[in-house]
Amino acid sequence: MKFVNLIRLAVRALQRNKLRALLTMLGIIIGVASVIAMMAIGEGSKQAINESLSSMGSNMITIMPYSNEPGGARLMGSSIQSLTIKDIDALEESAQHIAKISPLVSSSGQSINGAANWPTSIQGVSPDYLDIRKLTVKEGIIFSEQDLRSSAKVCLLGKTVVDNLFPGGQDPIGKIIRFKNIPFQVIGVLNAKGQSNFGQDQDDIIIAPYTTVQKRILSSIYFNQIYASATNEGASDAAVDEITATLRETHRLRTGEENDFQVRTQAELMTMLNSTSSMMTALLTAVASISLIIGGIGIMNIMYVSVTERTREIGLRMSIGARGKDILMQFLIEAIMISVTGGVIGVILGVTSAFVIPVALNWPTVISEFSIIISFIVCAVTGIFFGYYPALKASKLDPIEALRYE
Repeated sequence: MKFVNLIRLAVRALQRNKLRALLTMLGIIIGVASVIAMMAIGEGSKQAINESLSSMGSNMITIMPYSNEPGGARLMGSSIQSLTIKDIDALEESAQHIAKISPLVSSSGQSINGAANWPTSIQGVSPDYLDIRKLTVKEGIIFSEQDLRSSAKVCLLGKTVVDNLFPGGQDPIGKIIRFKNIPFQVIGVLNAKGQSNFGQDQDDIIIAPYTTVQKRILSSIYFNQIYASATNEGASDAAVDEITATLRETHRLRTGEENDFQVRTQAELMTMLNSTSSMMTALLTAVASISLIIGGIGIMNIMYVSVTERTREIGLRMSIGARGKDILMQFLIEAIMISVTGGVIGVILGVTSAFVIPVALNWPTVISEFSIIISFIVCAVTGIFFGYYPALKASKLDPIEALRYE
């Protein structure tokens, strides 16, 4: 029997039971749509992470306090104090692969301007910090080295702070605001950066000289972090080695002693975040793929029912010359058509979902051609795998027994 005729027979058989065929496809439709949507979310998150980290500078290096306590507890950040101005001076003097360096100290509190107030955070840094983090000034000026030496009470504001402390479009330049009752003169406004990939508002910030924040607010000589930029992206590894050697010397760490600091490059951070994102994507895709298995079982079940219902039809076809392989191909094509048609509808639904998700949930998505191709392949394999055994059973029916079947 010609292949075209087999397709026509399969189409007619499916048309006779449209609702049953649609319900059989449902598992495949949901599975394919879910896989495409999950992979789009995963790829979108990875791309957004890479873009976000690249916007900070691909050659940025972060130095954080670090400790491995007895018992295996690892501590980082503000709970440990090990970075001081001596580290900055030593790095500026000895590190050949560092272009810029800046300490960072921070504190959270209430900012006030007249009757307006806003809870935010203040970061104490050096002027180089803006270049390292790719921050730019929209209005006004950046504080100077003289402001650092004199611990001047001047600051730069992010857009969110400006909007809340200066409603109605007031010009903040030159105005005095208070943070934890300490007066600061606004000398500049930063360009907006929007939300980070972790949902943090990057514009909800006040930036001031680190000496001012240390003396006036924190009363501490320690830094929360140190930011640096390598001379170029290729020099990042050499810069990390220099930083590690210099800080071990300034911290007087003996051979074999563990570092009380941690040095990370953007490449390491990007790799770590991408690895986490890939793991989550794989997990979500695996869960979504369960629908494909359920859909395949549904196809096998409905094909068994179809073989039983059409036993007399099979006997009649075989009695007038149809061969076993013709019957096999007929039912196999039906199973594949159910699976592939469900796959096509699932792809359309999945691609549509990938466009709707960013609008509805503000999650970035990137549609992968690979996910669409693999979905079609999986649908065809599902149809063949789960449809073969019922089709084989139909092809081995005895024509005489089939004609007697009631």
